[in-house]
Amino acid sequence: MTGSTKTPRERYRQQVREEVKEKAWQQIAGSGASALSLNAIAKQMGMSGPALYRYFANRDELITELIRDAYRSLADAFIAAAAAVADDGADAGAGRPDLAGLAHVLRRWALADPHRYFLIYGTPVPGYHAPADITAIASELMSVLLDACAVPAAEPHAVEDHLATHRAWAGSHPDAPPAALRQALAFWSRLHGVLSLELAGHFTGMGVDPALLFQAEVDALTGGPTA
Repeated sequence: MTGSTKTPRERYRQQVREEVKEKAWQQIAGSGASALSLNAIAKQMGMSGPALYRYFANRDELITELIRDAYRSLADAFIAAAAAVADDGADAGAGRPDLAGLAHVLRRWALADPHRYFLIYGTPVPGYHAPADITAIASELMSVLLDACAVPAAEPHAVEDHLATHRAWAGSHPDAPPAALRQALAFWSRLHGVLSLELAGHFTGMGVDPALLFQAEVDALTGGPTA
């Protein structure tokens, strides 16, 4: 049985970093990511500002870690859903991920932690620029999504001509048909639109059931039930 290879000092450092991130999420829930303050977190933890900066060099490094964790969590959820479909074999479209299933993975993930959702899909934090590895994790999401969009739509659209030459975001699917790219972007933009409005509470005063509205969008994107 192999134990941890980390030293006690390394384990302590990881523990402190995790506590800092927990306090950061609490701050974000209260006042948003743009107001994130390492000095305030240090005070909560009974540390000095300089002491805390040994664990995170600055606010942007902390935000990057939070964003990385959020993207990793969603990417892992998508990958797990795709793997479950692959394990089902022929009964699941020859192992191709199910687009409707991914839609509901996305909604469950968003509802489980709206602040995490808005950190990566809400208003950008002023002055913050994510490093390249964040984009790499985000591309994993699009890769799984494009696997589910492998069957081209029946009716072509002018936007497909544009997407044929604007496909850098497709990552590991450089040869995906423009129709599949169009379907993936429609999925991403329309479902995020409904989710963002739902999580921000905009449907509350309208008496609209956001779950039914979300399902209607999923059906429209996948050719599912219309009744």
